[in-house]
Amino acid sequence: MTGSASFSGLGPEAVTAMLWAVCVLSLMVVGYVLIGVRDPMRRRVATLNARREQLKAGIDTGPKRRAQFIDRGTLLERMRRLLSALRMLQDEQVKAIQLKLLQAGIRSKEMAFAVIFGRLALPILLGGGTALWVYGSDDFAQWSGFSRYMMVAGMLVLGYKAPDIALKNQIDKRSHAIRKGLPDALDLMVICAEAGLTVDAAFARVARELRRAYPELGDEFQLTSVELGFLTDRRQALENLSLRVRLDALRGVVTTMIQTEKYGTPLASSLRVLSAEFRNERMMRAEEKAARLPAIMTVPLILFILPTLFVVILGPAACSIKDSLMTSMAGR
Repeated sequence: MTGSASFSGLGPEAVTAMLWAVCVLSLMVVGYVLIGVRDPMRRRVATLNARREQLKAGIDTGPKRRAQFIDRGTLLERMRRLLSALRMLQDEQVKAIQLKLLQAGIRSKEMAFAVIFGRLALPILLGGGTALWVYGSDDFAQWSGFSRYMMVAGMLVLGYKAPDIALKNQIDKRSHAIRKGLPDALDLMVICAEAGLTVDAAFARVARELRRAYPELGDEFQLTSVELGFLTDRRQALENLSLRVRLDALRGVVTTMIQTEKYGTPLASSLRVLSAEFRNERMMRAEEKAARLPAIMTVPLILFILPTLFVVILGPAACSIKDSLMTSMAGR
C-alpha cells in the first residue's frame, strides 16, 4: 500500500474511488449502448420517406453526384451551343444518334451532342497531333511524302469514325447480351400469361426475375412495363421496346404481342412457339460455330503444329542421313 501510494501520489482510498468510478462509467456506457439501439427498419423507413420527399421537391442529396450532373449538363450545353453556332446540328442526324444511344443503353438524349462534338474535335486532335509529329520531328524523315500523308489522313478518318465505332460496339455487345436471355424471358412470360397476369404485370415480374442474370434485358422489360402503365397507346410502348433494342428476334416478339392484343389470340401459346423457335435458333448457331471450327483451325495447324511435327519426325532421319554421308565421305 505504501508503494502504491508513493507511486501514484494518492492514498489507497483515492485509488479505490477512481477504480469504482471507472467501473460505474463503463456500466453506464454499456447500458446506454444496449438500451439506445434503435430499430434498423424504422431508421430505413425514415430514410426512404426523406428521400421520397426530396425527390418530390427535385432535390438530390448526393452533393458530389449533383455537382457532377450539373457539370456534365453545363458541358453538354456548351457543346450544343458551339455546334449550333457552327450550323452542324441537323434534326435527322440528332434523332438517329439518339436512337443509337438508346440501343446502346444510354438514356440521356443530350449525349448526342457529345457524339457530334467528338466527330468534330477528335479529327482535329488526332490528325493535328499526328501532323505535328510527322512533319515537325525527325522520326519520319526516312518516310516518303505519300506515306506521311496517308498516316495523317488515316488518323483523321480514325478520329472521325471513333465515336461511331465505339457506339456500334456498345450496341452489338448489348444486343448479344439481350439475345442470350430472350428464350428464358419468353418462358417466364408464358408462365406469367398462364397464371393470369396482365401484359404489364408480366413484364414487371420477368424484369424482376431476370435482373441479376440478364441486367440489360431486365432493364428493358422494366421500362416497357412502366410505359405500358402510363402511355395511352399500349402499342406505342411495345414499339418503343423494339426501337430500343436492335434485334430482329425481339421485333418478332413485339409484333406477335401487338397482333395478339389486336386480334385476341392466346398470348401464352404464341410466346411458347416463339420461345421454341429461339431455342432452336440458338442451337443452330452453336452447331454452325462448331462446324466452322475445322476451317478456323486449319491456319494454326499449318503454321504452328505441322512444322513441329515435321521436325520431330524427320529430325532423327536427317541426322542419320547426315552421319551416313559424313562416314562415306571420310571413307573415300
